[in-house]
Amino acid sequence: MSTSEIGTGAAIPPGPAPTEAVVPPAPAPGSAGPVASGPGVSAGKGVAPGLAVPAGKAPAPARKPRRELLAASVGSVVEAYDWTIYGVLAPYFAEQLFPGSSPTARLIAAYLGFALGFLVRPLGSVVIGRLTDTRGRRFGLTLTVGLIAAGSLLLAVIPGHASIGIAAPLLVVAARLVQGLSVGAENPSAAAYVTETAPGRSRYFYSAVSYGGVVLGSALSFVVLAVLLGVFGEAGVEDGAWRLAFVFGALLGLTALWIRRGAAESEVFAEEAGKRGGTSPWPVLRAHLGPLSVVFAITSGATTVFYFLTVDFPAYAADAGAATKEEASGALLLGMVALLGGMLAAGRAADRFGALPVLRTGFAGLALGSVPLLAGMVAGRVPVPVVTVALLFLLALPLAVSNVFAGQLFPPAVRAVAVGLPAALAISVFGGTFPALAEWLRSTGHGGWVPWWPAITCAAALLASWGVREHPRPDIPVSE
Repeated sequence: MSTSEIGTGAAIPPGPAPTEAVVPPAPAPGSAGPVASGPGVSAGKGVAPGLAVPAGKAPAPARKPRRELLAASVGSVVEAYDWTIYGVLAPYFAEQLFPGSSPTARLIAAYLGFALGFLVRPLGSVVIGRLTDTRGRRFGLTLTVGLIAAGSLLLAVIPGHASIGIAAPLLVVAARLVQGLSVGAENPSAAAYVTETAPGRSRYFYSAVSYGGVVLGSALSFVVLAVLLGVFGEAGVEDGAWRLAFVFGALLGLTALWIRRGAAESEVFAEEAGKRGGTSPWPVLRAHLGPLSVVFAITSGATTVFYFLTVDFPAYAADAGAATKEEASGALLLGMVALLGGMLAAGRAADRFGALPVLRTGFAGLALGSVPLLAGMVAGRVPVPVVTVALLFLLALPLAVSNVFAGQLFPPAVRAVAVGLPAALAISVFGGTFPALAEWLRSTGHGGWVPWWPAITCAAALLASWGVREHPRPDIPVSE
């Protein structure tokens, strides 16, 4: 986000007839090896290659991948909504919940609460990710969305600072820490689940749909704010109507919890669970330092561009004199449509041509095109909407495939932790700090340097992608 081999969803030669023994393919360097092997293991009808079942056993009932896709995607919507709505509403609730000598001081305190959530995301990816790798994908998915919903409900009912004093901001921080822990594990848990349950011929399309929930959730937060402002007005939202947005988030989370409780467990996890016991994941992770570095680099590039475009871009455009903040924000709405459409198209393309060509095309375009496009915008030669559409479409390519791409780098025993830890660290270091870095550059008169940071991180992600090559892992079904 040493070399390793990853799955692409491409077909491999069909296995032998059901009565013959299956010789498992050789494991990738440093991998945990195939899920099932040894004498008496045969491929049953309807079972994908590499997921053999013992002779004499009937194959498991057919899975319902669309229900599993819904279970993965709805959590992404809740995660993104609850994470974003706090930042969107901070100017409206800061005066009620935080102490301070001025409105600015209260708002800064509220944003510090936002930042604390980033700091605990790596911890959540390890703690809850480990539970996902040992207790099950469905257990991890229900736990993360339940914690996110609980955090939103707490934010909705916290009394004001005038009523309970310092306890109010402390409760806000507690809610954000809980949400940070859960968000740190939500995406890697969903990534592991989609990696193991999506149909082989549509695996990257499913990855794109599930991660598209992040975009929808972020957009939903702005829709909810617009509705609140339209119904209650700015004064009404500041007076307490902001709490309704967190109530909505809690209800959304409970709906996602209900959907996920009805989803089936991953067959890959079920096959593997009885063989590994309580083995520590750290030796396996140490054997996969190369892929861990790749996930970190890929996530760093994508998250830097994402936070630049979705958080800092209006300020950048206004400071450069290219557009007002309102005009830049309007252009971003068009870009978000391009982002969603691009992700779906990229998922289809990756299923046909492989993940790495799609991912590398996106990062190459961002590394080489960001600075020229933004320079053209500042000079008045490139319209602002063209810039947002082009950059967000390019970002769609790595975002669409990154979940399953990363999941297939690691064996099931450590998949959630291995995807989550480097990704959470990258988001905390590069995503959470980028708005502050950009503001500091502008304040020192170096605002023109801002686009270079996303371009450099994308160039590093492109280079890192050459540290892996595409090849199906033996524990992942590749055709159905």
